Amino acid sequence: MTAGSEAQTADSPLPVAVLSNVEKSYQMDAVTVPVLRDIDVSIRPALFTVLLGPSGSGKTTLLNLLGCLDRPDKGKVTVAGTAVNTLTDDELSDFRSENIGFVFQSFNLIPVLTAFENVEYPLILAGMDPDRRQRRVKRLLEAVGLADRADNRLGQLSGGQRQRVAIARALARKPKLVIADEPTANLDSQTGAAIIALMRWMQQNFKISFIFSSHDNGLIKAADDLIVLRDGVIQSVRRKPDPDKLQTPGGPIEPPVDGEPAPWAEGGDETDFAFLYDTTRPG
Repeated sequence: MTAGSEAQTADSPLPVAVLSNVEKSYQMDAVTVPVLRDIDVSIRPALFTVLLGPSGSGKTTLLNLLGCLDRPDKGKVTVAGTAVNTLTDDELSDFRSENIGFVFQSFNLIPVLTAFENVEYPLILAGMDPDRRQRRVKRLLEAVGLADRADNRLGQLSGGQRQRVAIARALARKPKLVIADEPTANLDSQTGAAIIALMRWMQQNFKISFIFSSHDNGLIKAADDLIVLRDGVIQSVRRKPDPDKLQTPGGPIEPPVDGEPAPWAEGGDETDFAFLYDTTRPG
């Protein structure tokens, strides 16, 4: 059993993703460059998992495999109970859009669209009817504290606000797994801490699995599980016990909105998030 190998106990919840005996390399001209070797690891559901390692350790490649953006040379990748290796390219694309959300370091929003339209776009592609689509987008923007910025284009939003739009977009199709590659790298420390707190609030309230690649100390401290890679090999997997009883450093999480309490942070009625359990395809 390797450093990353783990046994599944009878009473433990099913993992949201499993990599078994995974290897991955890339071809550079006539040279084969190994990137991941003998990877055996499971991602626990509804938690914060952080990949940690130096540049070139294989973090981004591992995220790409979990995000169904790439395929392993060897081994098996299972996400949300599906062996994604067996899917055709079209099936893999459909599976990815229905089950996985992405938050990027550079936001990857569409600049000509408003905040509302950026969050709405994946739902248009999914074929959701307009009434349900608009209701879902409205509530997602409420959830990230940007209801009053729905009609703003990206040039009218700060970096932190853009990343919150990106988080709302990532959650639009109620994914099983959200993958974030250095989500706070382009933000100042205060804004980065606010984004971490927001994602933690989303994870705790909606039971969404987040997996990050990051060097952000705040995110590393907030991690429930920490997977350490070096030279394409998992060196260690550190898991906190009873994550439901843990709090992030500094006390309880309150979803931050530019330093002001969100309407659902204290007092008043909580936003109705039942829409997250709707299906996103007709019928």
